[in-house]
Amino acid sequence: MKLESRPITENPMHIKRASTEKLREIFSKYATQQINGEPYMTSADFVRNFLGQSYNEESIKLIAGIADTSKDGLISFAEFQAFEGLLCTPDALYKTAFQLFDRNGNGSVTYSEFVDVFKKTDLHAKIPFKLDGPFIQLYFGKDRQRVINYVEFSQFLHDFHEECAMEAFRLKDTSGSGFISALDFQDIMVNVKKHLLTSEVRDNLIAVTEGHRVSFPYFMAFNSLLNNMELIKRIYLNATSGNRAEPITKDELLHSAQTMSQITPLEIDILFQLTGVIHQSGRIVYNDLSNIAPEHYIKNITHRLAEIKAVESPADRSFLIQMLESTYRFTLGSVAGAVGATAVYPIDLVKTRMQNQRTGSFIGEVAYRNSWDCCKKVIRHEGFLGLYRGLVPQLMGVAPEKAIKLTVNDFVRDKLTDKQGNIPRWGEVLAGACAGGSQVIFTNPLEIVKIRLQVAGEIAGGAKVRALSVVRELGLFGLYKGARACLLRDVPFSAIYFPMYAHTKAAFADEEGYNHPLTLLAAGAIAGIPAASLVTPADVIKTRLQVVARTGQTTYSGVMDAARKIMAEEGPRAFWKGTVARVFRSSPQFGVTLVTYELLQRMLYVDFGGSRPAGSDVAKAKVDLARVNPDHIGGYQAALPMLNGIETKFGLSLPRFGAPVQKRQAS
Repeated sequence: MKLESRPITENPMHIKRASTEKLREIFSKYATQQINGEPYMTSADFVRNFLGQSYNEESIKLIAGIADTSKDGLISFAEFQAFEGLLCTPDALYKTAFQLFDRNGNGSVTYSEFVDVFKKTDLHAKIPFKLDGPFIQLYFGKDRQRVINYVEFSQFLHDFHEECAMEAFRLKDTSGSGFISALDFQDIMVNVKKHLLTSEVRDNLIAVTEGHRVSFPYFMAFNSLLNNMELIKRIYLNATSGNRAEPITKDELLHSAQTMSQITPLEIDILFQLTGVIHQSGRIVYNDLSNIAPEHYIKNITHRLAEIKAVESPADRSFLIQMLESTYRFTLGSVAGAVGATAVYPIDLVKTRMQNQRTGSFIGEVAYRNSWDCCKKVIRHEGFLGLYRGLVPQLMGVAPEKAIKLTVNDFVRDKLTDKQGNIPRWGEVLAGACAGGSQVIFTNPLEIVKIRLQVAGEIAGGAKVRALSVVRELGLFGLYKGARACLLRDVPFSAIYFPMYAHTKAAFADEEGYNHPLTLLAAGAIAGIPAASLVTPADVIKTRLQVVARTGQTTYSGVMDAARKIMAEEGPRAFWKGTVARVFRSSPQFGVTLVTYELLQRMLYVDFGGSRPAGSDVAKAKVDLARVNPDHIGGYQAALPMLNGIETKFGLSLPRFGAPVQKRQAS
């Protein structure tokens, strides 16, 4: 099955071409040859210095020949720019492979050109393929004089690699019984099909056969399964209606497979054998498929500003590393919380004033008819900056508040997530509840100061209230007035919000599980609607307890006392005051906060060996696009993944040096 190209841009379907001026500047930076006043790149300039690859001399000439269409050993700017354009095309992988074999640049591949390149690959060294056998004759003719154009060659490459595997089986099956030993099976897969093997599959090749002989049908089905893992993922999602966390049985997957494709029962059997030896489970989830699926040759990822690898493997995670990971998340959560709070602070101020407006114990007309009326009157009487009254203490408190909430939620989820990357529903709810409970130590003092500042502007001509004076007046214990109501609000809010966010984000992810920033924002906002609205009664009680009652207003001694008096004096509708404003504040605030938090983790990525935000990358890849040369602009962003794809998709590995060469310092 053909893997889909996922280029590295905001739009996963297209790579935007670089400007001619910028390309010329970069070309001149690496070109070391001058002919008649024109700069040229040598093969080494292009492969070693520009691409930064450590191939040997013979491989360098072959790879440079992909861009060197004139085949004169030098790459002109026109050729450099033309190859950049080729890399932007939808079928760039096949075109790149075709130009590798088109040695004379005439737009076709001859038998001699194919043999010349193939004999230089590692695959040829491991499998003595019959280059004059029946398979080759079908494509190049009995006399091997037929030439193959681009579209025919793309099919040839696909079929050729499958033929190599069958040839390897024939060589191992010396008796012609149709069986090979488990060790021979392992040898073929490691040497011929290594690009299809993840570490989990490679380490369990003998275990999955239980040491028994491997038949030819089993061998073919095993390879077909690995080739079609992207299709298997779609079959799984069809069976689970898009739920990536739902375990399914063999029968359920087989039923879905029969309605979508020609995946055979033997392939399904092998899939469950593989997952069985890896995870000892009779059911599979989406993460099982991701662990087995071959690596993509290219992936969609947000460009990173920094990337640090704190540990080489999860086994190296010490207590100190885990503490550093929590500190890292706390720091990013602080920034994200401040961004989210600033974005919606005016809505929060309106919500607070609406909730504090009392109709049962205060003589006279209500100050505000509705939230919109409140907003207009604040701007009219206090100016536009009146909407941001109390923002400074809010930011001072919201940073640690949101940071501790996000950090605790991530920490508890990590602890309750199994080796397959799945967490039970109760675990998601518990993680959210713990996050909500932990934040109250920061939330309550912040809320009581913020609320008193927000309602201070309601009294015309009143003395100006400052945050420090409120803190001095309340004292340490006074800052935690209404803490029970705060817990009553924040624990259920987070217990609802975080699980819903995780599932909404997963539902909005694309076929590969990747989340665009807009889907993260939408998931965060949608999850905030039920969470914010359902806990409004607790928020009303908390507000009444924390605001200083003015003359004629009812006072409250505690949560139950406030609940009884509000019900008696104002009726049940009073508990839902400010619901709309609260939803309009909390929903976008958490949307902005969560998208900021996750994007910061993508751009400033530190690998602590633990979990990473779901939906950050499409798939694992051998080529780390975060570390590519910044001069790889436009189509050249995909240059290294394309070269890697020739190896991982077609198994055509060219010899390299034992260690990477030092890059030339371009002037």
